[in-house]
Amino acid sequence: MGIAWVFPGQGSQKLGMAAPLLDLPGARERFHQASELLGRDLLAIVSGEGLEQAGEPSDLNDTSNTQPALFVVESLLVDALKAQGRSPQLVAGHSLGELVALYASGVFDAPTGLALMQRRSELMAAAEGGAMTALIGFDRSELEALVAASDGVVIANDNSNAQVVLSGTPEAVAAVSGKVRSRRAVPLAVSGAFHSPFMNEAAAAFAELLEQVPFADATIPVLSNIDPIPATDGAVLKQRLCQQMVSGVRWRETMEQLGAEGVNTVVEIGPGHVLSGLIKRSLAGVTVTQIAGSADLGV
Repeated sequence: MGIAWVFPGQGSQKLGMAAPLLDLPGARERFHQASELLGRDLLAIVSGEGLEQAGEPSDLNDTSNTQPALFVVESLLVDALKAQGRSPQLVAGHSLGELVALYASGVFDAPTGLALMQRRSELMAAAEGGAMTALIGFDRSELEALVAASDGVVIANDNSNAQVVLSGTPEAVAAVSGKVRSRRAVPLAVSGAFHSPFMNEAAAAFAELLEQVPFADATIPVLSNIDPIPATDGAVLKQRLCQQMVSGVRWRETMEQLGAEGVNTVVEIGPGHVLSGLIKRSLAGVTVTQIAGSADLGV
């Protein structure tokens, strides 16, 4: 029996999410490092003090801001937990959360993680022409048959038995969403077809950066988005990350793997409770907690 740390991705961000952890050691310094790298005041953006400067995004929900902001917040919480002597048996992250999981497992340091997140976020923010729609309450066999018979659409996020996200061309996503019987179909406000083959160009550019970055072997086994089997080999984890942008997030299988590994406590580290909700509904007998700030750490 053991503990797993999980890290949420885009969609969990919220204005003011930095406030509960600014008293943690190194918090303002890391936000400053990120701001220097991005060329804009990330803490002001997270705090809702958007700087409307010509040509510069200032909205927290802009992908190029969201991803670095979540990395800073989640990595600071990891540092605080480790300073308390805490450590999990497994780590996993949803989409961008996988980079935080790799950081938590010692694969790379914080400046490297920030640089990777900056490039990843820029590439994804530049992607255009795609669409994504969340489906809730559907018949899986019917959905899989429709996707298999359709060009231009894939299951991007297999979040649970009752929730998936489709990704692809606007026409193909709309067609499948309209045909499949579901309780709800919710179009997402995104610029591109994330986690699909339509991200090939962005993924290739990100892979060029990854080639130059050394990955240490993980000190904590990592469950990757494209392969939820725990791994510690740095080369394997890098290869998995290279494929992440063009592959679906296998979160349903990740949760199943946590159960198979005997995990009885899952800690969601970061803002919100998206992953906690999925785990509560999917894994019986597992205790789920959230850590979003210093108060949750007991400091």
